[in-house]
Amino acid sequence: MSSITIRPAHSREVPRELLLLADPSDAMVDSYLHRGRCFVAEADERIVGEMILLDTRPYTMELVNLAVEEAGQNRGVGTALVQFAIAYARGQQVRTLELGTGNSGIAQMALYQKCGFRIVGVDLDFFTRNYVQPIYEDGIWCRDMVRMAIDLDRVWDSATGE
Repeated sequence: MSSITIRPAHSREVPRELLLLADPSDAMVDSYLHRGRCFVAEADERIVGEMILLDTRPYTMELVNLAVEEAGQNRGVGTALVQFAIAYARGQQVRTLELGTGNSGIAQMALYQKCGFRIVGVDLDFFTRNYVQPIYEDGIWCRDMVRMAIDLDRVWDSATGE
């Protein structure tokens, strides 16, 4: 894959199919889509990933949706999006960047931790309470939301873990 460019998405080009890859509920996507800022990752002049950042509380932002097309997974797109989110949030004077991911998203949790996020809580049965259809990922029932956050006031080096 060639170099990755990340830019704000225009309203007419928000990649709905990617949004639904990360969050299979149209209703949930609609609940935050127009309140947040959507960014797209492009490679070879086409959209290969997306994310939505949402202001939640003073000095706090949440990464509410991040998806990479299947062909672009494990090729640096997700890492580039997360690193962009961190840099963007810092530029907005955000102190804490948060996210929630399913307990079944093992690869996603690994990515976020490699980028400096730490587990700060678990919302038990979030997905069974808020989604009509059960979600399975790699044979694991996605029931709980794992809450993660990164303190942006702290400089963190992913290579050394310090």
